[in-house]
Amino acid sequence: MLNNLNQTIYFITGPTAIGKSDLAIRFAKKVNGVIINADSMQVYSNLKILSARPKKKIIDKVNHELYGYVEGNERYSVANWCNDVLKIIDKNEKKNLPSILVGGTGMYIESLIKGLIEMPSIPEFYKKESGKVLKQKGLKNFTKEILLFDPKALNSISKNDSSRLRRIWEIYKSTGKNYSYWKNKNNKKFLDNFTFKIFLFIPPRDKIYLNINERFIKMINEGALDEVKKLKNLKLDKSLPIMKAHGVPEILNYLENNSSLEECIIRGQQVTRNYAKRQLTWWRSSTLPIHQVFDQFPNQIDENLIKI
Repeated sequence: MLNNLNQTIYFITGPTAIGKSDLAIRFAKKVNGVIINADSMQVYSNLKILSARPKKKIIDKVNHELYGYVEGNERYSVANWCNDVLKIIDKNEKKNLPSILVGGTGMYIESLIKGLIEMPSIPEFYKKESGKVLKQKGLKNFTKEILLFDPKALNSISKNDSSRLRRIWEIYKSTGKNYSYWKNKNNKKFLDNFTFKIFLFIPPRDKIYLNINERFIKMINEGALDEVKKLKNLKLDKSLPIMKAHGVPEILNYLENNSSLEECIIRGQQVTRNYAKRQLTWWRSSTLPIHQVFDQFPNQIDENLIKI
């Protein structure tokens, strides 16, 4: 737990490709704060370009934490992130430095604020086995198997969400108790009774999409193909989070001669736009208390307009 609760925690968030880092740096300078990553893919050391991780010249301007510090072969989770964030916030508290979380992974932010269901750790054997069973049975029959031991769990997820379906299967097979059982247990609280303020940026969707299209081409020009080629050479399990990052499967298809570069770019842009759309929907339906909402891009906002 945190030693004292005097500091307010700030969140600068919104969909991908809107340029949150620029405002975050200006705001951090204003309040003498520390920027903490709240993007699930920017934690990976192997994914600098496709995750749009802030460049070194930007990071050097203000203290940044939890960027590029996890290896791609790790199954880094929201629980890992919440615990790591808590350590950084605790350190900042002792130095009387405000913590500024920046990123668009809403589930991470919500879990940090509302708490997280304490799920058991899954042995690697079951993680690999779930992939084998899914491949053997196919998604439809794999889902039918889950229906036998945890029908409630299927009510809250997409029928095509193979990652979460595998997780439900793994929990039951490794513990003998289903996901719904663990979900009903008490949440682990991270920021209970802690003051926080969320600054949400929702620019026009068409302009976000334009940014996404331009940014993906820029990523290709800056070396995204080589970045994914290095991941390919590591022969990582394709079920790992890093291998599902937007652009990675699409570039892998190109590297394996299953698509042209043009098709790769079009598909990479499309999956990222789809992600931005889901983020916008998520935030509009979120029950988190929002301190301020802006309908502009962060780089168009004067940091003095942020009410602290």
